[in-house]
Parts: sequence; structure tokens; C-alpha cells
Amino acid sequence: MPVKNRFAELLPEITAWRRDFHEHPELLFDVHRTAGRVAELLRSFGCDEVVTGIGRTGVVGVIKGRTDSAGRVVGLRADMDALPIREQTGVPYASKVEGKMHACGHDGHTAMLLGAAKYLAETRNFDGTTVVIFQPAEEGGGGGREMVADGMMERWRIHEVYGMHNMPGIPVGHFAIRPGALMAAADQIEITVTGKGGHAAKPHDCIDTTLVAAQIIVALQSIASRNVDPLKQVVVSVCTVATDSTAHNVIPQVVKMKGTVRTMDHSVQDFVERRISELVAGVAMAFGATAHVDYARGYPVTLNAPENTGYAVEVARAVSGNVDPDTAPLMGAEDFSFMLNERPGAYIFVGNGDTAMVHHPAYDFDDDVIPFGASWYAGMVEARMPTA
Repeated sequence: MPVKNRFAELLPEITAWRRDFHEHPELLFDVHRTAGRVAELLRSFGCDEVVTGIGRTGVVGVIKGRTDSAGRVVGLRADMDALPIREQTGVPYASKVEGKMHACGHDGHTAMLLGAAKYLAETRNFDGTTVVIFQPAEEGGGGGREMVADGMMERWRIHEVYGMHNMPGIPVGHFAIRPGALMAAADQIEITVTGKGGHAAKPHDCIDTTLVAAQIIVALQSIASRNVDPLKQVVVSVCTVATDSTAHNVIPQVVKMKGTVRTMDHSVQDFVERRISELVAGVAMAFGATAHVDYARGYPVTLNAPENTGYAVEVARAVSGNVDPDTAPLMGAEDFSFMLNERPGAYIFVGNGDTAMVHHPAYDFDDDVIPFGASWYAGMVEARMPTA
């Protein structure tokens, strides 16, 4: 099962789809043009069913195999949304929408899954049903959660589900994956510190919220360094600090901070949430201030089922011969985790070569990745649902 010759033939066509998506980026759930084009192409391939509006703007295509004696249903997922970044690539097919670009390669993911869908609809060399899933709002909107909540898994009786993401720094044609926790849970924190504002020349008459906020920021770093087992991953980052004053000589009444928490373990996640509240309240009280923490859980840990990870490794090895089956976990997050919480499956990285990192204005998806990614998607179907 090397790179399939059909994808070499289809490469110019798939590349054209990818670059069209790149020129017309859309954000979060507002992917109407992209979703419309995806649905149009799926229908032209002869998919047995094409449904739009799943999870608000998601698209699902169904491809039945030559037989269905096993009754197995395999889901393949790609994300469609872009990012609010001004593109700086200089490529001829650069974004035509000011302030928006495909800086994470979702245009490539969508195009590769479309290529796999076209191939699978042509050949139908599998025993069962393939469900191709095109998801909106991966970049912070929780589109995966919305598609699951919309009953996608039950409606199409999906048994297992697989996803893929390109990764700069890994050579084109190489794959990387690991069983268990691959990517982190991503939670958000908002901390409001209230003190007593006043003139900066008379701090003894005030409760200085900037001082309290600074102490809180330092104290929060003790969670990773002194409260959590060093062998377990955790990141606590305060990323914005804003006061209710803009004057150089006013001690503010209120300071608000925002940040993120990344963990790889549910018990660590629970502990960190509790410990943040304890530290914030304790530090504020020590200075005579009050503080409130809003802790919002975001994307869960991306957990690859060990058995399904093994299947993904076998297909990746067959496609290219180059796969790291125990790659290091990442503290980034991915809302494919919501689908993996519902069904066993696996998420894999495919190399994007020596390019700018994702979420960078100079990033671009490498079209040479397409035959490898499309072959892996199609290969998962044929490997998991082989014909007799």
C-alpha cells in the first residue's frame, strides 16, 4: 500500500482545490463557501449521501463499499476553517480576504480528504461504509464538539474515527503519532483582582492591584515547578494583563488577567483548576485585596486509542515507510479530541517539510504532502474494511 498512483494523477486537481480554499479563507462556523464547495465536489464524486449543516456548518459524505457484510463504518475527518491572520507568504494564490488566511493548513487537510473521497467513490474497494467528515471551527470554536452534539456518530453509526494534521519540521512523506495522550487539554482562565485605587504618590492609602497581580503571576508558576509531578506535563501561562486605568500616576482599582492552562492528564487538570483558585485567593487576601477566578474547560486531551494507533502506524508505514510511532506529545490542543471521546480512533501528523510553523503569517501548506495524506486517509479505509 505505497502512495497510490491515482493520487499522482489527481495531484493537479487536488492542488487546485487546495489553492482555491487558500484564496478564500473563512473563520470558525462561517465557512459557507468552503462547505458549499466541499458538498458540491462530494456530490460530483457520486457519494451515496451528502449532508450539510451538521454541527451548524459541517459537511458529511457517505461512501458505501462493494459489500457491507461486516457492517463496519469508518469516519475520516478534516477541518475547514482558517485563522484571523494577515498573510505574508507572497504566493500567487495568497488570501484574497484581508486579515484572514489558512495559516494552519486546513485547506490542505480538506483537499486531501476530498481526494481520498474521490478515490474511494471510484474504487469502492472496501467492505463497509466510509463517512468523510468536514468540520468547521477547529480554531477555537469547538466545531468537533458541535458535530458530535448534533448526533453525527449515532446517525451514521460510526465505529471508529481518524484524523490528520500537517506538521512543519517533519519531512514531507514522514508521519508521526503516539498512543495515548498526543495533544493537551486547553483551558482558559480569567482572573479579576479588586483592590483600592488611588494616587500613585500615596500607595499606603491604596491596595495596589498591580502588585497583587504580579504576585499572583509569579505564584501560579509554582504549580508546574512545585505542585505537579515533574514527569507530568502542565503549562500555566498568564498572557494578558489589563487595568481600569491608563494614567501614569493612578493605582488601578481593578486588574484583569487572562491565560491558558495545558495538561495531559485528567487528574492533573482537576488539581490545577483547584490549585489556581487557592493560590489566587490566598495571594489576594495576603495583600488585602479580593480576587475572582473564572476557569473554563476547553478542548479535552487528544487521546489516541492504542489499538487504533497501531492500525494508523501500519498504514502510514505502508504508504511511506517513514513513521515515528512514539513521537513526543505536544502541549497544543485539537478539537478532534471530542470525536475521540465518543469513538476509538487515532490522530496522526504528516510532515510539511521545512516551512514556517502553523499559525505564522508566512506558513503555507506544501502541496507535495497531498499524495501521502490522501493515501493514508484512503489506506485507513481499505485496511480497516478489507474486501474478502
